[in-house]
Amino acid sequence: MSGPAGAGTPTAGTSMAGPAVADTSTAGTSTAYLGTADLGERTAGMTTTDGPGRPEDLLAHLRPGADLIVPIQLGEPVALLDTLEAHAGELSGVRVHRMDPVAERAYIRGEYGDHLRHVDYFLGPGSRAAYWRGTCELVPNHFSEMPRVLRLTTERPIVLAGASLPDEHGYFSLGTNADYTAAFIGEAPFFLEANAHMPRTFGQNQVHISQVLGWCRADRELPETAPPEPDERDRTIAGLIAERIGDGSCLQVGVGRIPDALLASLTGHRDLGVHTEALSDGIMNLVDRGVITGARKVHHRNQHVATFCVGSRRLLRWLDDNSAVCLLPVDRVNDPRRVAREPRFVSINATSEVDLLGQAASETIAGRYWSSSGGQADFARGAMYSAGGQGFLVLHSATGKGVSRINASLTPGSVVTTLKNTVDNIVTEYGVAALRGKSLGERARALIAIAHPDHRDRLRHDARKAGLLH
Repeated sequence: MSGPAGAGTPTAGTSMAGPAVADTSTAGTSTAYLGTADLGERTAGMTTTDGPGRPEDLLAHLRPGADLIVPIQLGEPVALLDTLEAHAGELSGVRVHRMDPVAERAYIRGEYGDHLRHVDYFLGPGSRAAYWRGTCELVPNHFSEMPRVLRLTTERPIVLAGASLPDEHGYFSLGTNADYTAAFIGEAPFFLEANAHMPRTFGQNQVHISQVLGWCRADRELPETAPPEPDERDRTIAGLIAERIGDGSCLQVGVGRIPDALLASLTGHRDLGVHTEALSDGIMNLVDRGVITGARKVHHRNQHVATFCVGSRRLLRWLDDNSAVCLLPVDRVNDPRRVAREPRFVSINATSEVDLLGQAASETIAGRYWSSSGGQADFARGAMYSAGGQGFLVLHSATGKGVSRINASLTPGSVVTTLKNTVDNIVTEYGVAALRGKSLGERARALIAIAHPDHRDRLRHDARKAGLLH
């Protein structure tokens, strides 16, 4: 996840096990967290012989002011959220914390007032309009820092998540997800909605029945996301990046038309690796063709690492019992320090607007909030410190209405997602502007050269006026 086109993040590597930590305070915020003993008391000792209950069983565990953590995308526990909305009048001050909701719900629209409210960390199709109307909050963050942010801002949370059915040993899998929710396994209690259609996946997203307050069954097809069809501009951008990627590189790619076009352009490469935020159909296709093997990775060799998955029904079937896919919590996958340890790391994400200094605004469109930072800055920083690493930010040179996406300064109200000192390469259908180590004047000239031809004269004039060119 990163910005309007969905590409991409921090204190990763934190251990989820260990002694109880109570009343940890930062900047005046007091948060009580659980150790394994306290967690056992709250989960009431469920065992492998305990069968499923009802979604309504969740209500008995909700105190006034309860904080509920819900996964992104396909990890949404639909029946549990339906139950919360159906009984919203009985709740008091309950907050649901999540990123990137796919579908808009009544509680996100603020229809239940202070009984049940939504707190967002990355606007999605289900929350964007609600945020614009002022019925939900948006908390800025890097995706990699989400577990830490939630620890600082919630008190004794409960995680509500979709999952696969339990295996014979009593383990559920969080299926298409690890994201920030998996960071709370063994630390906060879970209430799971086990769906027969959720693939069983591997990594650090396994929850034992002894760690759950309760669970219910569902038999619901997961929504699929059809791969978008790239246009000629997308294919041109993809080709410019593909020729700069060497065999054995480790990739992080976003989800969308340009990332899909790029992955389709890599069929002639060998032994590529994947360490990415979102695993999609394009990655699956390259694994099946033997292009992505992970054989030259330093960490998690021969495995395809991600923190969540989104795509077609074929992808969901491919994920099921696929031990080559390793889903890890986002504070491990997106941690720039971990990313940097992988040599030849290549990060490709989308942005919506770039100024002549090289600042990239990737979470606003025309000065209006559209998404959030996601993991873009995480991977840009990680690639910057990787031996032989490269970072690419991609965008069309102009909007569909002919407005330039490269300008002397960002649109008023736009937010810088990736700093000019971090940005490596900017790519449009007109070429690649390599910015690392370049002066301000050199940056301006390189960016003007890949802007739409209709705007280059104006950009040169604006650059001289701004003192970037003389």
